[in-house]
Amino acid sequence: MEDAFEISDPRVLKAVAHPLRVRLLGLLRLDGPATASELGREVGESSGSTSYHLRELAKYGFIEEDPERRDGRERRWRARHRFTSWNSRELAESPEGREAVRIMHLRQVEAVSRWFQEFADDDTWPPEWTEVAGMSDEVVELPAAALSEFFTRTEELLHELAARHAGEPGAKQVNVWWGGLPRASAGPEAE
Repeated sequence: MEDAFEISDPRVLKAVAHPLRVRLLGLLRLDGPATASELGREVGESSGSTSYHLRELAKYGFIEEDPERRDGRERRWRARHRFTSWNSRELAESPEGREAVRIMHLRQVEAVSRWFQEFADDDTWPPEWTEVAGMSDEVVELPAAALSEFFTRTEELLHELAARHAGEPGAKQVNVWWGGLPRASAGPEAE
């Protein structure tokens, strides 16, 4: 699996921004190869619907058939990349690009909400996980360059910790998010 899928075409970003496609791609990245039927059961959709959306994801280069795990009756699909990346500033140079980025950001927020709900609905987590799982927020004053540095250093720390604790007993797949947005009341006109 390749590391990143760098998107510069707003049509490609819009193609993956469909709610079901985002979920299917996420499941293939997290859980590995699957068929349309398996994914349909997971997301509560028909295999016909998931099959259509999987073909669309393949058309735009997000996924591919898994040649190592062929199923005689049904295609097995796998993600081609660990994550999707795009430059919001470059895409925002066109109305179509701004819309694609806006939609994709909303899909990311929906995914975070769904993962929190799944965690909250599962009361079987041991205390050490319920203590550390969650989210925090702060409001600080930063220039854009400092927020960029925060993202870079956070990603570096996360990769360092993942490498250090790889294969450790008790380690689990963990969804980690980080973000930062300037407050609307402190918009560009306030500068």
